[in-house]
Amino acid sequence: MRINGHGHILPEPSQIPAFMREKKLFWIDDDKKFMRQADWSRPINGASFFVKEKIEWMDQHNIDHGVMLCLSQLYCNGWKKQDCFDGIQFQNDFNASVQNDYPKKFTCGFVVQPMYIEHALKEIERCVKLNLRVLCLPSHFLNSKGEWMSTAESDVDPIYELANHHGLAIQIHPYDGEKMIALKNKYWRFHLIWMMAQCADTLHLFTLRDLPNKFPNLRTSFAHGGMLGIASYGRRIQGFDGRPDIFEELEDPRKTLGHKNLYFDTLVHDSHTLDLLKKRVGVSQLIMGLDDPFPLGEMEGVGTSYPGRVIDYAVENGILTKQEGKDIWCKNVLNWLNKREEDL
Repeated sequence: MRINGHGHILPEPSQIPAFMREKKLFWIDDDKKFMRQADWSRPINGASFFVKEKIEWMDQHNIDHGVMLCLSQLYCNGWKKQDCFDGIQFQNDFNASVQNDYPKKFTCGFVVQPMYIEHALKEIERCVKLNLRVLCLPSHFLNSKGEWMSTAESDVDPIYELANHHGLAIQIHPYDGEKMIALKNKYWRFHLIWMMAQCADTLHLFTLRDLPNKFPNLRTSFAHGGMLGIASYGRRIQGFDGRPDIFEELEDPRKTLGHKNLYFDTLVHDSHTLDLLKKRVGVSQLIMGLDDPFPLGEMEGVGTSYPGRVIDYAVENGILTKQEGKDIWCKNVLNWLNKREEDL
């Protein structure tokens, strides 16, 4: 069985509530050529953006099941309170409907906004009743003071406590980097560079606060292989050892390296980076992540890319065994989800 642990689906334009287009929060053109948010837009030019096309694309590439996460545009950072609540409910209801309509094809995630803790806790309870078991969190969120915070901060602990109670899988994904850093948005720098730093920042605090052990029923996956968080591991260790005054009452990052409840998807784009990730955390902690349907995902038609290319190259070059490649596609994803193959 081949399971993709990181994908996305767009709703049809007609499914998106009218207020989201009217307020320029998020919408899709009626001709389905662009998705939009305020002054931002992205072309819809791939084969797997919408449900029916997604299933056809999965069948074409022998992908049996997909974990469909929330849309990053609907983390709702900076939205007005009621718009945030309504937007999140729309996203979660849409994902629940996809999972309910196609249970053999999709496991879907749901999102909450950490700025509004009480609402987030209620939404977790509501989504668990909808049989959604993958909690999608942004790497950072905008708090009530207008400050950007990591979702590994203690302010977010009530969310982790409730998710731990329900034994949820968690996926942490970066977005909104251009709103945090005073750099001109050129050369796609926020997607290519700063997103990787966002994951690293939250992984850094996640391990310093020992959250994998503090909340032992959670299984957390970091998008894009944790990227700079893995490459900067040695620097983080030296900083911890060299400035103990900064890290009082925090845990040594070595304590959670390779932790059984910390997972990383394989969207790292080349087999050499995958090799470093494997050596750092162990192959059992790697799950397949295609990030379809976006051009930075493993999509056909973008250079030499195709779904599963990094794993195939790693097997060909002796970085992974064939069995390890199969486990990344199936066993490891199931462990993250806490499911059995027959459950899908």
